[in-house]
Amino acid sequence: MVEDLLHTIENGVSWITLNRPEAMNAVTWDQRERIIALLGEASADPDVRAVVLTATGRGFCAGADLRGGSTSAGPGGTGVPPAGGRTSVPGDVARTIRLGAQRLIAAVLDCEKPVIAAVNGTAAGIGAHLAFACDLVLAAEPAKFIEVFVRRGLVPDGGGAYLLPRLIGPQRAKELMFFGDAVTAHDARELGLVNRVVPAEELEKTAREWAERLAQGPTRALALTKQLVNASLDSDRSAAFAAEAAAQEINMTTRDANEGVASFVERRTPRYEGR
Repeated sequence: MVEDLLHTIENGVSWITLNRPEAMNAVTWDQRERIIALLGEASADPDVRAVVLTATGRGFCAGADLRGGSTSAGPGGTGVPPAGGRTSVPGDVARTIRLGAQRLIAAVLDCEKPVIAAVNGTAAGIGAHLAFACDLVLAAEPAKFIEVFVRRGLVPDGGGAYLLPRLIGPQRAKELMFFGDAVTAHDARELGLVNRVVPAEELEKTAREWAERLAQGPTRALALTKQLVNASLDSDRSAAFAAEAAAQEINMTTRDANEGVASFVERRTPRYEGR
């Protein structure tokens, strides 16, 4: 039986690959739970120092699998059915989103290791938000991003209305969400949604180079930096400055920080261990 989610750890990098190309990698309940678990494991494993999220075939992730047997509020829901198979009642949709799409996006944002999205093809609905939640986004030239919710008469879920304004500002976020037009990889880069666009045949190579470079870096410092940047968008200056000082205090207790300072004094290349 072919696995619908592939996972390997190579050179300190956890590779998580959606593998349902026949369904454009629309994510199922089981896949969602496995991705969340793998991101949690990456945070806890000192031998994992970076993560890559990618997919096989022509699609990165076409949203939630609405035909996979789980109840969903829409293309981003990837939720759970009401308890006991009962008829849906008020509150079920909100609970479904909290336990489903929002948990998935939060798992990426909260992962203590840098997460790279290697977007090979169409990323729609929750698939687009899965990419935007990552710390760095690489896109193959054929990739496109679609805020598909409006096409179904739905409100964006899976953190879209939280993520997009912080990445590209409210006016452009509204344009994407109000019209639901497909955005090419190059246009996504111009908007600030993508770090780099590469030919399709170079996507895996570039993702590997970036991830392995991160995996050789000061892992705890990167984790604290990620935390500071993400939190800064919701903080005032005083809170952000206090968090920065506290993070540096914590970081200075790590072996990598000591190695970084020692290597500078000794005029040599640092050898970081991720500890």
